[in-house]
Amino acid sequence: MFYNYRNNLNRAFVLVMVLLFVGNLYSKEVLTSPMGQMGWHPNDPNALTQQVEGFFQKADVQPSDDIVALISPHAGYAYSGQTAAFGVKAAKAKYRRIIVIGPSHHVPMLDVLSIPGAATHYQTPLGEIPLDTEFINKLLQSPLFKDIPQAYKTEHSVLMQLPLLQYHFGDFKLVPIVAGQCSGQTMQKAASILKSLVDSNTLVVASSDFTHYGPNYDYIPFDQNIPDGLKKLDMGAYDYISKLDSIGFSQYCDKTGATICGRVPIAILLSMLPSGTKPELLKYTTSGELTGDFTNSVSYLSVAFHGDWQKQAAIAPTKTDSSPTDKDKQNLLLLARKTIEFYLQNNRVPSAEQLGIQITDAMKVQRAVFVTLTENSSLRGCIGEIFPSQPLFKSVIANAVNAAVNDWRFEPVTRNEVAKIKIEISALTVPMPVDSYNKIRLGTDGVVLKKAGRSAVFLPQVATEQHWDIPTMLTELSLKAGLPADAWKEGATFLVFQADVFGEQK
Repeated sequence: MFYNYRNNLNRAFVLVMVLLFVGNLYSKEVLTSPMGQMGWHPNDPNALTQQVEGFFQKADVQPSDDIVALISPHAGYAYSGQTAAFGVKAAKAKYRRIIVIGPSHHVPMLDVLSIPGAATHYQTPLGEIPLDTEFINKLLQSPLFKDIPQAYKTEHSVLMQLPLLQYHFGDFKLVPIVAGQCSGQTMQKAASILKSLVDSNTLVVASSDFTHYGPNYDYIPFDQNIPDGLKKLDMGAYDYISKLDSIGFSQYCDKTGATICGRVPIAILLSMLPSGTKPELLKYTTSGELTGDFTNSVSYLSVAFHGDWQKQAAIAPTKTDSSPTDKDKQNLLLLARKTIEFYLQNNRVPSAEQLGIQITDAMKVQRAVFVTLTENSSLRGCIGEIFPSQPLFKSVIANAVNAAVNDWRFEPVTRNEVAKIKIEISALTVPMPVDSYNKIRLGTDGVVLKKAGRSAVFLPQVATEQHWDIPTMLTELSLKAGLPADAWKEGATFLVFQADVFGEQK
């Protein structure tokens, strides 16, 4: 999602599209599951308990106290709840910690996994689950794990596991992880970090549905004997799972195009599991079987892994200075300029390689950016993003194009104008909550204000360029959000972020 801001007296006044979800996530220390309201399961606690209880009563499975991990489906309970209950019921042991790794269906997150860094509990209709904040903080020491709040707004892959786990296990601490689109190397690194932190009181759940078949999913590898074809395809994937073959599993998905949404969580889990772990397929079904209609069908597997987590040496944090150097900044500005020139000439977005720009490690770090274009000191276009979803250099490429041709307030930049355009980049830190506006640092912090379902944002440089003090800035921010001028004084929540701003010297 992209956000725009407008120049008012030398670019000072920032207008960003409303972030309806920001603030809900961190207005309290409790994250709230929206799945009941969305119809994925009953929102009423009694109705939900009754439904889950029915699943467990029908799950004909022998409980075991040596289960260390599960693969569990995450569709609406009417479709996958019964299958998921087989796995959860099979795990007899009491766990102090449960890690749930689900895929990101809606938010693009390249080579990153998101975990909530500020919250302390997750709430479902069955009550609050405490988060294992100590474990989460250890993960956040690695650049692979970041706090990306929007990953949890409508993501169901983690949330659908929670009422089942609550009902069966009662008290435990939760580590919710939403995995982005990860390379094999990233999955291996994430697995190594997680493996070094788990212990015998940990259960790991890889949340995944299996083959999504039919026109709704743009995947029709066969149109005859569909039930048999689906089972063959799904069991082909399970064959690699049964061998704990993470690489083979990923290659199988690539080769067949199998639409297994949780392929990244599954691959991470397979890489984590110690040798000697024994997989057990507990239940397999499809939505086509349940509804009698295979026009569109999703497959569900419940898999348990028997074994024991082996003590691993802790992996030292690998954080490095991720700030771009002056040379990096020059190249990012050049990248933005060449991107605009290329796009206007070829009507397509280029790669960095096509533009001959060398990409350093600091330019590959996940960063959200705004790209601002001015012409004769007047704003000509500006588009950016608040939360990081891709590497810095890719964010620059995307937002350079959007600032040039997709800012709704301006006509698209023409090829003849490019030489007159001056480019500025604002690389943002990840927004974090503060419990009071008194903690906002004028001129240092960008601010997102949220209240009554409305939201607005200013970049850090706005207040100083407009010569505002804190009350004036928050008054303007309230008005921009469509709220009363004094709305910031009570009941509002705030996220703050910083920006590294650099531009062309022209």
